[in-house]
Amino acid sequence: MPNRLAGAASSYLRSAAHQPVEWYPWSDEAFARAKAEDKPILLDIGAVWCHWCHVIDRESYENPEIAGIINAHFVPVKVDRDERPDIDVRYQHAVSAITGQGGWPLTAVLTPEGKVFFGGTYFPPDNAMGRPGFRQVLRAVAEFYRSKRDQAHAYADELFQALHRLGTARASDDALDPRLIAEAAAGIERQFDLQNGGFGGAPKFPHAGALELLLRRYDRTRDPQALLIVTRTLEKMGRGGVYDQLGGGFHRYSVDASWIVPHFEKMIYDNSELLRNYVHAYQATGSGFFREVAEGILSYAMGTLSDGAEGGFFASQDADQSLEDDGDYYTWTPEEAAGVLAPEELAVVSRTYRLDGPGEMHHDPRRHVLFVDKDADVVGALLERPAAEVRDLLARGKQRLLAARGTRPAPQVDRTVYAGWNGMMISAFLEAARGFDRPDVREVALRALDRVVRDAYRPGGGFRHAASAPDGVSGLLDDQVHMARALLDAFEHTGAPRYLSLAEEAMAYVLREFPAPWGALYDTAQQAAAGASGVSGVSRDVPAGLGLPYVPVQDSPTPAGNAVAALVLDRLAILTGEGRYRDAAGQVLRACAPGSAAHGLFAASLLLALDLHLDPPLHVVVVGPRRDPAVEALHRAAMTTYRPGAVVHLHDPSASAGRLPSVIPPAAAGGPVPRAYVCSATECAPPAASPEELRETMLTFGRVPVA
Repeated sequence: MPNRLAGAASSYLRSAAHQPVEWYPWSDEAFARAKAEDKPILLDIGAVWCHWCHVIDRESYENPEIAGIINAHFVPVKVDRDERPDIDVRYQHAVSAITGQGGWPLTAVLTPEGKVFFGGTYFPPDNAMGRPGFRQVLRAVAEFYRSKRDQAHAYADELFQALHRLGTARASDDALDPRLIAEAAAGIERQFDLQNGGFGGAPKFPHAGALELLLRRYDRTRDPQALLIVTRTLEKMGRGGVYDQLGGGFHRYSVDASWIVPHFEKMIYDNSELLRNYVHAYQATGSGFFREVAEGILSYAMGTLSDGAEGGFFASQDADQSLEDDGDYYTWTPEEAAGVLAPEELAVVSRTYRLDGPGEMHHDPRRHVLFVDKDADVVGALLERPAAEVRDLLARGKQRLLAARGTRPAPQVDRTVYAGWNGMMISAFLEAARGFDRPDVREVALRALDRVVRDAYRPGGGFRHAASAPDGVSGLLDDQVHMARALLDAFEHTGAPRYLSLAEEAMAYVLREFPAPWGALYDTAQQAAAGASGVSGVSRDVPAGLGLPYVPVQDSPTPAGNAVAALVLDRLAILTGEGRYRDAAGQVLRACAPGSAAHGLFAASLLLALDLHLDPPLHVVVVGPRRDPAVEALHRAAMTTYRPGAVVHLHDPSASAGRLPSVIPPAAAGGPVPRAYVCSATECAPPAASPEELRETMLTFGRVPVA
């Protein structure tokens, strides 16, 4: 008989509906039972894309003996971390405070009030890999709660109070100082892996926010070290197995320091921010390789993660096709490659991707991860063929391998359309459309944006978390600010006032419902007033764990909500001329930035927002009838010229009662059109009448000469 998860909206929860564990979804019913029976709650938090979540499901939660222990001594609750990020972040912090690490699956044991007194991540069923067996852990924790209940509650209360103090601690009152950015950049540089790119050792995750901060720093200072860190990292990642060399798109992270062997799940949010990195790196350097990788991300997202029927982007693709494999869909044995490729193609592919010798997969040493081991000129020298011919053979071989891979059962795609993650991908797509001058990419992004607005937006109430769940969770900061950012990108592309108006509405909701007393923003609406979940539609009588206040300042793994809020507010100030938005951005940054510089890599988006606040980007206003070919040419030049952070405003006087943006000198009101005005925070350049003149002005105006 299926358990209580059979009717869940989440595909991750539904996948556990057949398990003998008597699971509850996160609900008042589960906590009421725990209180009535005075039983601890076993909380499992995971995701459909998570390999080790599948492992613990198979080894333990599908094991009748272990399920019997759980059902007898606990009230089991299962949570999809993608569906409920507010639950996940709070219990991750609690378990990390106990064990020093978090991750998925997250295994926590709670009092009936929802406070943690024990936790961990993956447990094998029996003692193995230096980890205690789950049978042993469950019995010991159940006995501890039974025999030392008061001690368990006292420890849970102590941990809760400590986390609550951390969540309400005020940031420094120090003034905003550009030295914070320089200190953080220096810290990031110290963690740079010169040999392999990226930061730190294994396992190695992308840090897209840090790369954006360094690209901005390079543009302003021409610091060669900043550019080296960006280019070395993006080159090594793009050549590694962490990038899908056949199908495009990035896997979530690498288990080694060299970016070769990935964890094979693919996340929309990783690919969105890496797409932004590669587009901007291409614009900064002109490297065709960076554009090729970015185009691969676009191709993957449009082919696999795009909802062709409705518009919008799906959440993720699983690592595994079944519980028995570990990336087998993506990896190859030499025999499999030989069965697909012509001999001359096989020779090139084998040397490019090093298919000889033992493979990289521990569970099956015959299997190889495809990564670029040798360039075309080296392979050409080995095979005594011209490099151009090698590149042609490699391209043909890749197409054959991709077609053959397409006949394999593919890992599952989670088709949920989450508002915040869609905002990230829409924004990145619009950056790619801008950087590559690709109208087709822009149209995919605008269609996705319109779908999320249609299905997830409520006037006055912001964006729901999932576009497909009208009764689901709402009131999450990330959904509001990432969608507002995408709306502003759409306004820059189209000049359509409705996108600007919707962005203002969303941020009005944020400024009304999310502020902490000292100026930062909570991750959930009305956190201070609710004293509990802070999530719209959830009862105030909720588990205490959700009463923990949380102010997102670190990129973990998506850009911090306070950082994106500050970026959006400052852009609104530029586009509308309303100083209240800049004041609100400054308030957020004063509350968050001074105490976050020490976080370095993990506070990079916040420091980028601070950099753009202290040194505002160019504001480019193109004035004239929107459909005039000359206006379109100026607008296209403004959009495709690379000046980091530049805000482009297409102003049609006939559609705006003749009112010019406030940044434009009043004397220009009766001037000739079309014209383009390039302004800094303090002055404007002479108006440009041609695309060439505009490009030159954007590239040079307001730059401080670098010695």
